[in-house]
Amino acid sequence: MALGTVGLLHPGEMGAAVGAVLRGQGIRVVWASDGRSEETRGRAEAAGLEDVGTVEAVAQSDVVFSICPPHAALEVARSAEFVGVYVDANAVSPATAAEVGAVVGEFVDGGIVGSPPREPGTTRLYLSGERAAAVAELFAGSALDARVVSNASAVKMAYAAWTKGTAAMLLAIRELARREGVEEPLLAEWDLSLPELRERYERAERSAAAKGWRWVGEMEEIAATFEADGLPGGFHRAAAEVYRSR
Repeated sequence: MALGTVGLLHPGEMGAAVGAVLRGQGIRVVWASDGRSEETRGRAEAAGLEDVGTVEAVAQSDVVFSICPPHAALEVARSAEFVGVYVDANAVSPATAAEVGAVVGEFVDGGIVGSPPREPGTTRLYLSGERAAAVAELFAGSALDARVVSNASAVKMAYAAWTKGTAAMLLAIRELARREGVEEPLLAEWDLSLPELRERYERAERSAAAKGWRWVGEMEEIAATFEADGLPGGFHRAAAEVYRSR
């Protein structure tokens, strides 16, 4: 894909890191500061992104990546008329991805698994759609491992159903033990029979405190994915409530 410019909406921690990877590939990456916070501006500057002011200006890019909280994915897709390939790399259900695809031009479905990409082996970007292979080429040889699959959103939903879903369950289980007055016996039993759970709980607690608010929408998208395939979505609707309460 011959590219002049890649646009990024909007550079949070993950988005800024993806933008930095693209800059390392020698690609011009632009973003819009209009209405964004100083924190966002700082991340964009640190990643070497070029501020073009408005979303309308970003929308003129050859490729646009949307990396935002899942509840905002459709609103972001409707925020301008995008002329190039629009990559929705958000944690949304296949049905929501289809809604996004219906309001933009050329569409590539994406899903990111892992931490913000700063070194090889930590992060995968799953892509699907007619231009998925061309988008994947942007990251060839970089720290971000781009892989073409048949349904990127489904991969993301199935993966996060386990990682963030079970984290929410651990948080709820320990809270139950605390309220019933049996937290210490439970922790002692974990140490005897499931010693890995203390560390997993501590990771879950740290992550939920830092960004659990983002995961409410993600759990709801996962629940909708299960229900669309005739499977129970109650697991992840409950997980959304756990994260909503953090």
